[in-house]
Amino acid sequence: MDEGLHRLAHRVAPDPERRREVRLGGDLVPDGPAPGDDLLAEACGRLPDETLSTQRSRRARLSHDSSYNPIIRRSQCGVYVRTLSPDRTTAARGRLTVLAGLAIALTAINLRTAVTGFTPLLETIGADLGFGVVLAGVLGTIPAATFGVFGFLAPAVTRRFGLERTAAAALALTAVSLLARAASPTPALVVVSTVLALGGIGAANVVIVPLVKAWFADRVALWTSCYLLLLQTGQFVAPLLAVPVAQAAGWRLSVGIWAGPIALAAVVWLVLTLRLPADHHTPAATATRPTSRISRSGTVWGLVVLFAMMSLSNYAIITWVPAVLTDAGGSAELGGSMVGLYSAWGVLAALVVPHVATRMTNPFPVVVACSVVLVGGYLGLLLSPLEGTAVWVCALGIGVSTFPLCLTLVNRRTRTAQSASAVSGFVQGIGYGLACVGPVGLGLLREATGSWSVPLLVLAATAVPGVVAGWFACRPRFVD
Repeated sequence: MDEGLHRLAHRVAPDPERRREVRLGGDLVPDGPAPGDDLLAEACGRLPDETLSTQRSRRARLSHDSSYNPIIRRSQCGVYVRTLSPDRTTAARGRLTVLAGLAIALTAINLRTAVTGFTPLLETIGADLGFGVVLAGVLGTIPAATFGVFGFLAPAVTRRFGLERTAAAALALTAVSLLARAASPTPALVVVSTVLALGGIGAANVVIVPLVKAWFADRVALWTSCYLLLLQTGQFVAPLLAVPVAQAAGWRLSVGIWAGPIALAAVVWLVLTLRLPADHHTPAATATRPTSRISRSGTVWGLVVLFAMMSLSNYAIITWVPAVLTDAGGSAELGGSMVGLYSAWGVLAALVVPHVATRMTNPFPVVVACSVVLVGGYLGLLLSPLEGTAVWVCALGIGVSTFPLCLTLVNRRTRTAQSASAVSGFVQGIGYGLACVGPVGLGLLREATGSWSVPLLVLAATAVPGVVAGWFACRPRFVD
């Protein structure tokens, strides 16, 4: 008992083996020190037997004492411990949950603004700083490449620091890097600052999926729709503002204004981490299944390839549709507005697809329908880019609705937030890595052939491996 009291005084975690023996459902304790009630229970020779809330806060059941006071409670081992009444504990947990919801919302709306608010200005920035279509293709490739690398590394970081701290640090890095990109005097600094800015976004892409599962486990479909809706809203608004702001105040202000809302999201995550109890490491993404075992799952690899084909199309569209239209005789304003229209369809997909995916045992028909429409959009741009442009762009927007489907399936095909974090990092890391060849490869094809015909046909052909992968990804089975 003396050893347990010593742990209590210094907030050292109790013996993990004894805790594991009694944890309900075999649920392992997350990283970090244990809460005071658990330590008190061990000091008295007792162990916690109840889990509370999606944040996995814990308390011990102490026997009723007639001298119980909601603030000061006397344990059976004769030690006075200050604690909160159940009402105050519930209220505190509720405030943290509200703060987490706000942080998730602010993060989601900023996950694409650094990309779609930049690509409509590539020609303008290139004319100012002196780079051409090849470097523009490299800049178009950076989002997928950095999302892949940083997304693959994110689960390892969360195991050390937790999801909330990782989100705060990632978004802070993005905000600072966006300011540096806006002030860059040379193409090289534009590339470096873009890599750092989108690296932070890549980590945030991964952690937001298990954060939804951790804080809102009983409302995964609703919150997945909410954060995807906000993500698509940001992706839709940014290109609409990019060209007008650049024309009015210069491209540097147009590029740099997105640092403000991203910094606000980082601050909210920081406030949340400071208010979390000392034991909270929610949920430190300790993978319940090693990466080597995840890599042998056909469902996971189906998600990887489906996600890669969708991402390749998404970043190719965002990067090159304005160029396709301007090469056909359209204006820069038309290109920016069409990227905005394309992104607007993602808002509808975010509202519909997660709920459809949770209600269908096997959502493979969604993959087939999206692929057919996507091919139609590419063929329309190939045959008649300036006639029916809005129709073709709407088809492309509907076609990439497999994006919210993939993110929903990551949560639907895993049992815990820890597994969701591991699978999310694996799928997004490799998926974005495969997709990163798209924008630069298509730019090189354009340079080699002198037209957009071959690149558009290649994009249409990516629907085939997407459908095959979708069959594996949508099968109703868990990966953990």
